Amino acid sequence: MTAEHTSVLFLGDSITEQGSWDTWLPDERIVNLGIGGDTTDGVLARLDAVVAEQPEVIVLLIGTNDFGNHRASVEHVVRGVESVLVTLRRELPGVRLLLVSILPRQAEYAAKIEEANRHLRQFVATCHAQYLDAWPALADGDHLDDRFTDDGLHLTDEGYRAYLAELVPALERVRGMPPMSRSIQAIDLDGASA
Repeated sequence: MTAEHTSVLFLGDSITEQGSWDTWLPDERIVNLGIGGDTTDGVLARLDAVVAEQPEVIVLLIGTNDFGNHRASVEHVVRGVESVLVTLRRELPGVRLLLVSILPRQAEYAAKIEEANRHLRQFVATCHAQYLDAWPALADGDHLDDRFTDDGLHLTDEGYRAYLAELVPALERVRGMPPMSRSIQAIDLDGASA
């Protein structure tokens, strides 16, 4: 990793954008590419900027706005997130990918979000990514816990604390996992060619 490479790149919507990642993760070099209101299609359209950063780790959290603002289908969201992951794996073969589950929000969205998360949890292994299921830590039944939000969607400081309690160990696990896409080199232990 060269000096201009970033350690952790956060990619997503306003929940990512509003995070004080530099403060919360002071030992990391952070790039925050969260954009308020962004969707899976929006992230797909700006992957060149992600690739240009050459990060070591990417934390992807996207999909809730597809349901909220655009009334997208579960299939559209799942296909969009899968396309992002596949593209990142192809363009950055050594990157460590962490997909965060779509977070809980108002109860009316719970069924779609839970279905999308089920599909995404099953998919991540195919592109050598890891999955963080943040739903149990943030939900109260079928909605975002009122302790963690003022509007049913965005996280308060307490909500970010609950999210970080899940995210930090997940980042440690991701870092402990060697990228699966690197080629395996034959080791010459005795001077003989392999």
